[in-house]
Amino acid sequence: MMDDNNWVRSTRQYFRNQRAAWAAAVAFYTCLPVPIAWTLEFRGIARFAPALGLGIGAMLGLADAGLEFLKMPVLTRSALVIVSGIAVTGGLHLDGAMDTADGLAVPDRDRRLEVMADSVTGAFGAMAGIAIVLLKTAALSDLNNYRWLALMGVAGWGRWGQLVAIARYPYLRAEGKGAFHKESVYSAFDFIPGVLLLLSLSLLQVLLEGDRWLLAAGMTLGGSAIGILTGAWFNNRLGGHTGDTYGAVVEWTEALLLCLLAALEG
Repeated sequence: MMDDNNWVRSTRQYFRNQRAAWAAAVAFYTCLPVPIAWTLEFRGIARFAPALGLGIGAMLGLADAGLEFLKMPVLTRSALVIVSGIAVTGGLHLDGAMDTADGLAVPDRDRRLEVMADSVTGAFGAMAGIAIVLLKTAALSDLNNYRWLALMGVAGWGRWGQLVAIARYPYLRAEGKGAFHKESVYSAFDFIPGVLLLLSLSLLQVLLEGDRWLLAAGMTLGGSAIGILTGAWFNNRLGGHTGDTYGAVVEWTEALLLCLLAALEG
């Protein structure tokens, strides 16, 4: 009986910890409201990012379907969906991509982190932000079928690529908005749930329409490859990662994967 009680207490504590981590992930990665009474545990929340990305993509897919029902033209609808994605995340990842672009534009490698930490957006940051939004809007406009699946897939793989960067590469600042991610050790098991969810999304495409197997394969292979290579490229340029580059991995993976999906559908 004592062992049973211990098991019950351990199970309850496990689920409380998981809820606290999920709530913290929602609070950190989005602008969605979290009940004030909930406990937040920020350590290790990156492992929930791919699943949270799928949720964000599903929300954007619903918004897209609603706008289509209202007969909104496809280009305007695509722009509104992309802007809505920025609003849901509070521009967290796009801000990081813009700061990263400003830093990488500096020839002096030793000054790049200093420039990235500056809150003032420079010309290269502005150009990067414009390029990302334009690429996403144009690519999404070129997708005609199952746009909600594409939105879920790119949001999930973008955050999976971020998890790879967090787990794989050193963090370059002793203090920073992303420093707490490195307080946790991520194992191969932390990648499995996100990969399974994303693979299921590609499988769903094939089940819904068998001749979409190329798009399904492109989403899985392209999403994983772009996510990994984007993080590796930033590491090569900077010698590690920061909170800004984590956001840049998300944004560029989403943009490039949407472009790939548009090309495959075309």
